[in-house]
Amino acid sequence: MEIKDLESLWSEMDQELKNQKKLTNSLIMEMTQQKYANKFQKISVYETIGGIICLLSGVLILINFSALETWYLQLCGILSALILFVLPVITLRSLYRVQGIKITEHTVSETILKYVRAKNRLLLLQRLGIYLSFVLMLTILPVASKMGSGKDLFLETSAWYIYVPVMAVFLFFFARWGYGCYKNITQSAEELLRGME
Repeated sequence: MEIKDLESLWSEMDQELKNQKKLTNSLIMEMTQQKYANKFQKISVYETIGGIICLLSGVLILINFSALETWYLQLCGILSALILFVLPVITLRSLYRVQGIKITEHTVSETILKYVRAKNRLLLLQRLGIYLSFVLMLTILPVASKMGSGKDLFLETSAWYIYVPVMAVFLFFFARWGYGCYKNITQSAEELLRGME
């Protein structure tokens, strides 16, 4: 073999190695993208189901709005419907924004920066959602009572002493558990992204 043949063979092998490296890097990025998206898949399903339930509950309040005869029940109905319509939309939109970050479109540092911003927004909305859930608990209870049994809970104060503490304790632990899940998932996704550096 001549030197030119060796150089040509060496050049071909070098090009094949570069192509294999690009292909390997591309496959690694695609697998990482899939792992990243899968981290949010389960919580997306739960949030979507919860969002559908909230929207249906809001529609139910609007359909039966005429049963709310007093101004304070109407105010509770409007606040409840508003929270039930707005909160799931904002939460799902923020969750899909985090889940939809494309790892392959940016450098690793840009991807991490985008992720951290989206994660912080998502966690902020989750905290806001917790506070709004407590407001919803107080506004939807009299609405549900009036629509369900025809009783005005503002006139029956003894019910507030039973339902509100029980519901508040349940909501506190449920919200704490849910927020903890969000923190674990977002931390795990961030670790996956930082592992690419």
